[in-house]
Amino acid sequence: MKKLINSIITKPFVRNIIILASGTAAAQAISILLSPIITRLYGPEAYGLMGTFMAIVAILTPIAALTYPIAIVLPKTDAEAKGLIHLSLTISVIIAGTISVILLVFNQTIIDLFQLSEIRSFLYLIPITILCAGILQVAEQWLIRKKQFKISARVTFLQALLSQGSIVSIGLFYPMASILVIIQSLREGLRAFLMFLFMKKTDGNPLVKVENKKFSKKILLKKYNDFPLFRAPEVFLNALSQSLPILMLTSFFGPASAGFYSISKTVLNVPTQLIGKSVGDVFYPRIAEAANNNEDLPKLIKKATISLAIIGIVPFGIVIMVGPWLFSNVFGPDWLSAGEYARWIALWSFFAFINQPSVRTLPVLSEQVFQLKYTVFMLLTRIIMLGIGYYVFSSDELAIALFGISGAFLNGGLILITLKKSKKYNRREDN
Repeated sequence: MKKLINSIITKPFVRNIIILASGTAAAQAISILLSPIITRLYGPEAYGLMGTFMAIVAILTPIAALTYPIAIVLPKTDAEAKGLIHLSLTISVIIAGTISVILLVFNQTIIDLFQLSEIRSFLYLIPITILCAGILQVAEQWLIRKKQFKISARVTFLQALLSQGSIVSIGLFYPMASILVIIQSLREGLRAFLMFLFMKKTDGNPLVKVENKKFSKKILLKKYNDFPLFRAPEVFLNALSQSLPILMLTSFFGPASAGFYSISKTVLNVPTQLIGKSVGDVFYPRIAEAANNNEDLPKLIKKATISLAIIGIVPFGIVIMVGPWLFSNVFGPDWLSAGEYARWIALWSFFAFINQPSVRTLPVLSEQVFQLKYTVFMLLTRIIMLGIGYYVFSSDELAIALFGISGAFLNGGLILITLKKSKKYNRREDN
């Protein structure tokens, strides 16, 4: 048994997952330890305002560079990958600048249209956050390409320590929603800064100028145009569907309901961030390599998915069974309703947790168009479910229940479809 465990641990794929997960585990340990203090300092309404702001940011940041950073892993040469880095950063600056102008010109119109009066003073943080997100995406994908997972693990821990520690220390004297919003909006900038700091020491500077005309921005724009054309709309719509509950709950039931959802999603993101994202980050270059070498893709996807299911059944199952009791005891009696939300969100989150290998496989299969169409279908379904909960039943808990159940079915369906497409891809490559 000892030899079997050692043989598994020493495999590069498993070892890299362990490295990433260890940093995330340390970061999540900090968050878990400090969350009961934070929830008692700030309360549901402050969390709700922070959640509303971050929901808007979460919709925009995935397209900060039109998803070109995702392509950094794919080129055979580092020179081409560095060309994509320069292209991505240029696009991020342009998008952040454009959004700044829009906010300056149409500030009041945007506030009235989306009912954002309670967070109007924070809107000008959005362009800064988007620019930081673009830089972070570049740094993350370069580290994934170079398999520098130790740097990612170290940065994840330091970011959590600095950001969560700041929220608590400042909250002891000034427990206002503005503190939560400002610190959360600067998290990605801090993470990107730390990544480039460590990266420069170990792997040189990936921002070295690329002189080769073969990899000019114009050529790269065209070569990887499926990312802005199909992947960017997909990640935008997926982010919209993820943030939709907070925005709709704020509009329908008030900021407290949004706060309950925010803390529930934060807690349930722990296993996703701890294991799911780590597996996904390591799986992405592995599945790309497997596709290039004509390996059995369905087998790899099944193995990774089943492994995640075995890991995730315990934490998500516990929340489904005793969510209300758990939340009221850990975060305080004011958060009992968050536990009811969490039961249904856990059902959806479990399937989102195990579909990480499938999501990372679709770009490798060149299935960006399908992913976009499926995401549109998911978004429409989720809007309908939340609308039924509000307009038909006038119940926030029932709205979340319908949202969670539909999310479970949709993510499960994505896994099955991806497996089917990977089989067709294998047959096509064999021919």
